[in-house]
Amino acid sequence: MMLLSRFDLPGQIWSVATQHPSGPLYTTTYGANPLETVVSSVDLAGQVRWQRAYPGTGRPRSRLSPGGTLWLARPADGGGRTLEGILPDGSVDRSVPLPCRAGEEVAAFVVLGVGFCVSWAGAAPMLLAPGVRPSRVPRVARYSREGRCLWSTPIDLGPVSHPGLLEMSAETGWEVRTAAPRPPSWVEASRWGPLLVSGDRVAAGFADGRSGVGRTFFLDLVSGALVAVTDPAPSSRNAIAGPGAFLVGALGYGACAMRRFGRDGTESARWDCNGAMTVDGLGAVRGPARSATPSGTSRLRRLTALNDLVDGPHLTDHHTSHPAVDTNGTTVFWHGGKLLAVDSDMAMSELFVSDDDRRVLGRTLLLDGGRVVQSLGSEILVLRTDLAALADGPWPCGDANLLGNPVLE
Repeated sequence: MMLLSRFDLPGQIWSVATQHPSGPLYTTTYGANPLETVVSSVDLAGQVRWQRAYPGTGRPRSRLSPGGTLWLARPADGGGRTLEGILPDGSVDRSVPLPCRAGEEVAAFVVLGVGFCVSWAGAAPMLLAPGVRPSRVPRVARYSREGRCLWSTPIDLGPVSHPGLLEMSAETGWEVRTAAPRPPSWVEASRWGPLLVSGDRVAAGFADGRSGVGRTFFLDLVSGALVAVTDPAPSSRNAIAGPGAFLVGALGYGACAMRRFGRDGTESARWDCNGAMTVDGLGAVRGPARSATPSGTSRLRRLTALNDLVDGPHLTDHHTSHPAVDTNGTTVFWHGGKLLAVDSDMAMSELFVSDDDRRVLGRTLLLDGGRVVQSLGSEILVLRTDLAALADGPWPCGDANLLGNPVLE
């Protein structure tokens, strides 16, 4: 095991992607302030190939296309929003304007083979013109390569609550009771996996910005028609489970679950745990996850087809990077200042130990030659290991890992 390079970027890293297992890396970070976004291309030795700064929205959003164009969502000159396509040499390929309503913001987007899919939600107050309020009606829309809107589906989150969400007020006689379902104060995209596309299905997650209780909406990619919607639950990690299939997580207010939904939007499996899952080419689901027991212990767990859990090694807390899996079935991720590997027999080893115990919720990328890329705050570590090549699979390997574009077409 060897640390090959360690380098800093302008601000907190929001995404790291690469078109090829040999690099270079494309990173999206904050700039000098939260309203500046910086995109950089760096090689694995940490040499900056190019760097560009853009007006930002406070939440940098980018996706790398299979053709090597890095797409960035940013405020458009003169108002509105645009998707900027940046070529591998740092030059701008083209800009795709996205007409939007007052008070709207690009909450998430993905790059399709022939266009884009975008979820819209209310913009942050610091982005609004005087007198303009954030939009209260989120939506999901599909666009052509030129930015022509093919369909736009409004999202009705509806009054939401959860059995574990409690309230105490004059209305309850100052007794603690389960909160009554109420319309959301504002609606935002789910934090993890807010917009996923698999086959001809879209999974878009939205949540009440105050409580975090939300739903995942399954849409038809061709028509935008609503296929199904989940019951309200504390929003957590979503993932692609296969063609037209998704994993939907719930965590908080006493809930701790991971559910699998098929193409018709019906639940086909449920596990009493929640975490950063991977799904390999055989459909095997595994990852660092906390259990639904009162202690909420975290382990590397494998989720079986019979809704059972196979427990692996214990983890000291719930904070890990999103793992990658190699062709030998070894799961690699960052946890507690260490790069850990858990093999197919659930035996854990430490690949790298650091005095940096920052609690990271980023991604671990597995490149060629066993090289691992790990982001830590504004830093990137490149390490050489004996791991095999990246495994194929719906999530987060294959199409959704190196490119950082959660689309399985």
